[in-house]
Amino acid sequence: MSLDESGTSQQGFWPAVVVPTPAHRALAETLSYHSPQALEPGSLVRVPLGSRDVPGVVWSCPAQPPEGLNPAQMRPVASVLPGCPPLNEAWRTLVAFTARYYQRSLGEVALAALPPQLRDLQPAQWQRRLNKRAKQAAGPQPGAPLATETPPALSPEQQSCLDALATARQPVLLFGATGSGKTEVYLQAAQRLLDQDPGAQVLVMVPEINLTPQLQQRFEARFGAAQVAAMHSGLTPAQRLGNWLAAHLGQARIVLGTRMAVLASLPRLRLIVVDEEHDPSYKSQEGARYSARDLAIYRAQLESRHGPGCQVILGSATPSLETWQASLQGRYLRLNMPSRMGGGQLPALRLLDMARQPKGTVLAPALVAAIAERAARGEQSLLLLNRRGYAPVLACHACGWKSQCPSCSAFRVFHKLDRTLRCHHCGFTERVPRACPDCGNLDITPIGKGTEQLEEQVAALLSGQLRPDGQPLRVARMDADSTRAQGSLEAQLQRMHSGEVDVLVGTQMVAKGHDFRRITLVAAINADGALFASDYRAPERLFSLLMQAAGRAGREAGLSESAQMWVQTWHPTHALFSALKHHDFEAFAAQQLEERQAAQMPPFSHQALLRAEARTQEAAQAFLSAAREAARTLEGAEHLMLYPPVPMTIQRVANVERAYMLLESDSRPALQRVLGQWHAALAQCRSLPEAKGLIRWAIDVDPIAI
Repeated sequence: MSLDESGTSQQGFWPAVVVPTPAHRALAETLSYHSPQALEPGSLVRVPLGSRDVPGVVWSCPAQPPEGLNPAQMRPVASVLPGCPPLNEAWRTLVAFTARYYQRSLGEVALAALPPQLRDLQPAQWQRRLNKRAKQAAGPQPGAPLATETPPALSPEQQSCLDALATARQPVLLFGATGSGKTEVYLQAAQRLLDQDPGAQVLVMVPEINLTPQLQQRFEARFGAAQVAAMHSGLTPAQRLGNWLAAHLGQARIVLGTRMAVLASLPRLRLIVVDEEHDPSYKSQEGARYSARDLAIYRAQLESRHGPGCQVILGSATPSLETWQASLQGRYLRLNMPSRMGGGQLPALRLLDMARQPKGTVLAPALVAAIAERAARGEQSLLLLNRRGYAPVLACHACGWKSQCPSCSAFRVFHKLDRTLRCHHCGFTERVPRACPDCGNLDITPIGKGTEQLEEQVAALLSGQLRPDGQPLRVARMDADSTRAQGSLEAQLQRMHSGEVDVLVGTQMVAKGHDFRRITLVAAINADGALFASDYRAPERLFSLLMQAAGRAGREAGLSESAQMWVQTWHPTHALFSALKHHDFEAFAAQQLEERQAAQMPPFSHQALLRAEARTQEAAQAFLSAAREAARTLEGAEHLMLYPPVPMTIQRVANVERAYMLLESDSRPALQRVLGQWHAALAQCRSLPEAKGLIRWAIDVDPIAI
């Protein structure tokens, strides 16, 4: 009991609630409310904020009101979601760490981790969802027999890795060649754990949505559909809520998901698998900007402190250099699987020097002949071009007009199929003009190549070639445009697996994770784009992409001898291609780490970016300059290198100017100490006259692109 200023008694409790407020709003981490009954920490509630009710998570529930606040003025909790177990302590600790490390507000992280529909449901609607979930869970219960498919016999390498996993007490890097059977190791490691512990849960993460259907089918075949739940942004709101509930209530023993799944509520989590751990898609580029891979490692340690133990497995044929360095230092246990299943060979690399090809060549004649030869044998080919659309630019050579986006400092991409010019940054779309908008010239032409154009040209080059059944060759395209419709991705993958497609043209989404058994030739059409990029991570990403793409070829042991990786390049003598030719990731990693150490770049240093968005570039950079000067005065700033602000590579998006400044330190604690102090100063910098027009700012810790 407490007394308000008038002496009236105030009974009840005073829950501190986390609400979805961004860090730049500078609100308190939790807001206090009144409740007539005690609310368990982790309870889901709705509370008033301003003129509306918002979802929230109870973080604590003291019996006394906070000091300095008038209890009579504190608003009551609007409602509590009934029948939902509270989010446990390990989950709340994970969220708190994520918010603190990535410099976001507690509510921003906590509420982003919940399914969108959960945030909007009223108690009555919620109760109906719970009742539906209870009916669906009336089937197999936790602890019921799982296996519905007999596991295959393991190779000696697989068995050795599986045995080592049983005793590992540190993060494990499963360093396996493409096609070495890493997925089967994941499956049997999960099987063993779930058989040992009737209530245990397993989290398996993949970098992109397009990899989840294939993996989900394998897990459902092995464990049964009732035991498996998927979590990714491609699901409907109702599906996301249902699968989240299944995980939160412990009904789903295996959760498959993209990076968002690392923050899912899994009360009995015992194993985390991060497949293709090197993939940059694990790093969020908006909101909290967290790294799901790094959080998976932290979460495994956290769950081990709060429960019976949790193991994390990082799997890749081309590990990130941060992970590789950790394995060299002994912080991660590295398990090697260098051989392909069935004794298959890795594809041979063939470099095509484009300087020796006829002028204007799209596909080298030798490559066209190789594709036709394979199609005649009933084999498939994959052509990789990491640029969607028909052409990146439409231009007029008479006056110099180009398809510049009016709202961005980027060009609109020409999409021939629907005759549109589309900005891939802001989404602005227009019909292709009949003539040049500036001079009226009718001859406006595409510059450069995208997957649409490559598909068209490949079909033309192979128009006279036939399949073994006498039918014309079939060319298909797989990219973000062709798989946008619901179910289109699954349909295209099925066409590939059934052999209906002879040549697949695609972006990077087809270069990793897929198990295409009939592909014997993979070709990178424009591999030089990242060789001389300003981003120091570009060589690492290119090497990984090409090696992963090569791994799609020859996965069927009987076809591996003829498997090839063709690379069209203007720089065939480049050191990257030399390492690629021998499939020598270790040599490539050693060379890259040596360069990074000499330049004191990650993983030998630690970085953060302060990004600013404003109505003018001057305002953005003025804010960043003021922030830089403020950072110099903070404790620990002497351990940091503070670089001057510069415009971002794509300077303007949707009429918003963007700039950033880089902070670098050889000490992660020192960097975090400065970032933690910086928020108050940033709020003051925002109010400076020269920063008028600033829209928002955000800190990006451990950025993956500069």
